[in-house]
Amino acid sequence: MANVKLSTAELELVINIPVILTKNRIINAVQEIFGEISTEYQRCIANTYHLPDNVKAISPKIYKGENYEGLPWVMLDYPRYFTRTDELAIRSYFWWGNYFSITLQLSGVFISQFAEGIVRLAKVQPDWQLMTHEDKWQHTINNSNCIPLENVQIAQLLQMPFIKVVKTHPLQQWDMAPAFFTASFETLVKMVFG
Repeated sequence: MANVKLSTAELELVINIPVILTKNRIINAVQEIFGEISTEYQRCIANTYHLPDNVKAISPKIYKGENYEGLPWVMLDYPRYFTRTDELAIRSYFWWGNYFSITLQLSGVFISQFAEGIVRLAKVQPDWQLMTHEDKWQHTINNSNCIPLENVQIAQLLQMPFIKVVKTHPLQQWDMAPAFFTASFETLVKMVFG
């Protein structure tokens, strides 16, 4: 039989029901925010003529999990088009204890199609960053794996196997998160796909 002991602090947490109920309410609140903004996203994408119809036709999807680097997360993907060679997705993300973020992810034919728009985005909103991590499924955003998008040239983008452009929003500004997501999404769509 395993002899697993809890520290005093861990034991206090395990019997503290309101802690987990509060965490569940927060995750549900994020899912509700993402559900509401997905409707705004769909309206915005419906008027975007430079996106293929097969990309626009895929419905938004909200995912959640408990263990990205040990912490809960919630994610909204829309648009979300993934094949073995081509990807186009805009990911809205909540990561417990870290940040909200919005990410454009491109690969395959979409890189050459939209690289010029990404450079245009950097001129309009220089606070976007280019993720430089070699793993396209890495979602951790920090100074070691991002560079300012305004420092990137189109030739660099065209050489990349995938592109991830990202912008973050602090969790402390919770009330402004819906506005952050909708404004960032609209600018991203207008500049990159417009």
